[in-house]
Amino acid sequence: MFTFFKAQAASFAASLMDFITTVVAVELLGFLVVPGAALGNIVGGITNFVLGRGWVFSAADGKVNYQALRYFVVWTGNICLNVGGVYIFTHLLGITYVISKVVVSLIVGFSYNYLLQKKYVFR
Repeated sequence: MFTFFKAQAASFAASLMDFITTVVAVELLGFLVVPGAALGNIVGGITNFVLGRGWVFSAADGKVNYQALRYFVVWTGNICLNVGGVYIFTHLLGITYVISKVVVSLIVGFSYNYLLQKKYVFR
């Protein structure tokens, strides 16, 4: 159970990096919402991999290239779910991108990321 809480803390840190990057990209750099959300997801994904490997799952002794490849597979699904969810919430439901980003990130984080990272990426 402690691993779950560490994973959620790492996910929170990654989501924070994702969120900050998205807002900076959209508000300061003039990105459209979907590319800004994708860039945020990339930064968040890197943050989550580093924290997951070294702190959450104590898997730093595993081969980083295999873990990175497995993480990339999971992360590809993650980015599709996040960017697709932000698109649906903002463009189809008319919800602001900031709220959309938070809601989608929470849903994907609890239902997809933790299980696949624990059972597949850092096993």
